[in-house]
Amino acid sequence: MSMSGQRGSALAQPLQRPSAGRIAAYLGLLLLGAVVGAAGTLVQAAWFPGGLLLALAGGAGLFLGGSRATGSRAGAVAPAVGWMIAVVLLTSTRPEGDFLFGAGLGSYLFLLGGMAVAVMCATLGLGRQPDGSAVRLGK
Repeated sequence: MSMSGQRGSALAQPLQRPSAGRIAAYLGLLLLGAVVGAAGTLVQAAWFPGGLLLALAGGAGLFLGGSRATGSRAGAVAPAVGWMIAVVLLTSTRPEGDFLFGAGLGSYLFLLGGMAVAVMCATLGLGRQPDGSAVRLGK
C-alpha cells in the first residue's frame, strides 16, 4: 500500500495461484487453438484468397475472444500456443510423403500471418484496468 492508501503497481503485487477453473479454461483454450489451427490448415489451401482470410479471422477471433473471456493476456496466449503446436506438427511430412502444406504463397501467408495475429492479439488483449474510484481522476 502506498501512502495514499492505493495499491501499488501490478508488477509489485505477489503472484497469486490460479484457480482450478482458470486452469481448465486455459487448457480448453489451448485445445480449441489446436482445432482452429488444424481447421485453418485445411481451409486456407482449399479456397485460396477467401480460405486464407477465413482461417486468419478464425484465429484472430479465438485469440481475442480468449483474452476477453478470461480478462487477461494469457487468454490469448493459450490458444495461440495450441494453434502453433498444431500448425507446426502439420507442416512436417509423413514417411509416405504426404503433407498438408504445399510450398506456395498461401501456406507461408497462413503461417506468418497466424503468428502475427497471435502476437497482436496477445499484446493488444486486455491488460489490468484500475477498478473503483481510481478510474476517474479528481474524484
